[in-house]
Amino acid sequence: MKNYVSSALAAFFILCLLGFLGVSASAQGYEALKGVTSVNTIFDFRDGNTESALIHLKLVHDTFKDPAIRAVSEKPEFVVVFMDVSVLLLSNAREKFSSEEKKRLEEFDRTIAAMAKDGIRLEVCMFAAGLMGVKPESIAPEIHPVDNGWIASLGYQQKGYSVVPAY
Repeated sequence: MKNYVSSALAAFFILCLLGFLGVSASAQGYEALKGVTSVNTIFDFRDGNTESALIHLKLVHDTFKDPAIRAVSEKPEFVVVFMDVSVLLLSNAREKFSSEEKKRLEEFDRTIAAMAKDGIRLEVCMFAAGLMGVKPESIAPEIHPVDNGWIASLGYQQKGYSVVPAY
């Protein structure tokens, strides 16, 4: 019995050590992450091209899930604020898009839903939506309306969020 307990404790210690080394190793690839204890980021999203916007959106989601980010911040706080022409991509009114663009926008929608499910906050600038003729009811419910995306961005920055542009 004593050998079993000793073996179990040794195995537990080794697993904990390997887990610690694995987490630390994933963040060690980034000098910039040394000493970082939390990751709070706002993505200023203004890309209106369906192809590059989809790439940017997936990159934001992948970054949120990246082991290096998770090594320093178990639950990072990410916010994406859609401004400028990017608001056109959020509307379900897609008559003006080509069939190829519509396929990318379907994937865009799936990515938005997955991001919301994972806890990424999504906001849309209603000032830009109004300028672009996007009706509020045409935007998915997981995307929260804000009157002015710049004010939202300023607020998050005052709370210590870093800004990453996605143009």
